[in-house]
Amino acid sequence: MSLTQAEVEHIAHLARLELSAEELTRYRQQLSAILDYAARLQSVDTSRIAPTAGATLDAAPLRADEPVEGLDVDIVLRNAPQREDNQFRVPPVLE
Repeated sequence: MSLTQAEVEHIAHLARLELSAEELTRYRQQLSAILDYAARLQSVDTSRIAPTAGATLDAAPLRADEPVEGLDVDIVLRNAPQREDNQFRVPPVLE
């Protein structure tokens, strides 16, 4: 599937990208190649493959959830740029 220059310009606009004419041409070629590859993948016959093939929970068993001692507050805040009352102090986002 070959993209047009206008389609690539529209995609760049949606992504808030300012592309030169050279970049538009290069990205048109690259995006078209990606879409061609995706189309080739869609043509692969997967009718004999089970929907959940390869997705097993037995492969990665979860560890036991055991409580452990937490870190010391002074160690945690050692490299904090600002701290207040044993907490990180961050500047306000909205004023």
